[in-house]
Amino acid sequence: MSETETNTKTINIEVAYAEPDKQLILPVNVDLGTTVGGAIVQSGIMMKFPDLDIENSKVGIFGKAVAMTTVLQDADRVEIYRPLIADPKEVRRKRAEEGKATKKGGSSGSED
Repeated sequence: MSETETNTKTINIEVAYAEPDKQLILPVNVDLGTTVGGAIVQSGIMMKFPDLDIENSKVGIFGKAVAMTTVLQDADRVEIYRPLIADPKEVRRKRAEEGKATKKGGSSGSED
């Protein structure tokens, strides 16, 4: 091995984040053993989205939630998730209630 060669193996990953009007996927070459949190910092994505609160953001790899301390594998895509505006369970509950009200109100209720 020559002096110019390195013992550090690197992997290629992507870091992704999206806002309603702007989406970004950054390819990043990181050292083997890099964590999700380390890759986010190395990607520089926080400079592109200054309001991104990485300390309170949930993260995942290909749609599966993981911890910031999760060690990455080659070709992983780190996804940074925005907080939900509405609780999905609450939205479904309201839709179900509206559907029941519509069905009940559909008959006149009088018989001849």
